[in-house]
Amino acid sequence: MRGIVTAAGRLAIDFALPPRCPACAAVTGEAHRFCAACWQGLDFLPDGGGPVRAAVAYGPVAREVLLKLKYARRLGHAEPIAAAMQRLLPADAHLIVPVPLARWRLWSRGYNQAGLIAASLSRTSGVSARYDLLVRTRSTPVLRGLGPAARRRAVAGAFAVREALGDRHVVLVDDVHTTGATTDGCAAVLEAAGARVTTLVFARVLAGPDD
Repeated sequence: MRGIVTAAGRLAIDFALPPRCPACAAVTGEAHRFCAACWQGLDFLPDGGGPVRAAVAYGPVAREVLLKLKYARRLGHAEPIAAAMQRLLPADAHLIVPVPLARWRLWSRGYNQAGLIAASLSRTSGVSARYDLLVRTRSTPVLRGLGPAARRRAVAGAFAVREALGDRHVVLVDDVHTTGATTDGCAAVLEAAGARVTTLVFARVLAGPDD
């Protein structure tokens, strides 16, 4: 509860202060907008139309805004992140589903950053978001520093889906795509439940794991 209350207070502060760039904190004309320099510093990726779509390459600006959202409780930063992802949302999407956090991480942090991004995408697109559909069945170790094979082993069997999905098109949302071990594990159980899955992330690591 303490983490949730703190997160709510952080959100109130975000709205009370003058609009600032989510990456460098320069004052901007509108809330939840990057300044011109940081916007130009984002390396936008083309829409390849594949099963994994990323808005930008993981670089200094993307890293800064994600770290502030994930660890500094800057909850409003989910808005510009989702706005950058909006163009890649499939037109025939039925559901938006965030990658779930382990219970202890959710309790300690007070929020799931992927859930905040999913909520923003849902509000702007009108596509329903489900936060209880995909669950973690067990905790997984921190994946940073692990190689691709070790990451896949760490997340094997760690996710489950609560209901059959028919042939619905599910958009799986996360903040960063590194090796894809976590999102691949989530996508596998969603597909086993009958869904068609597109993974949509803000940033993708193009050379070496560093999330």
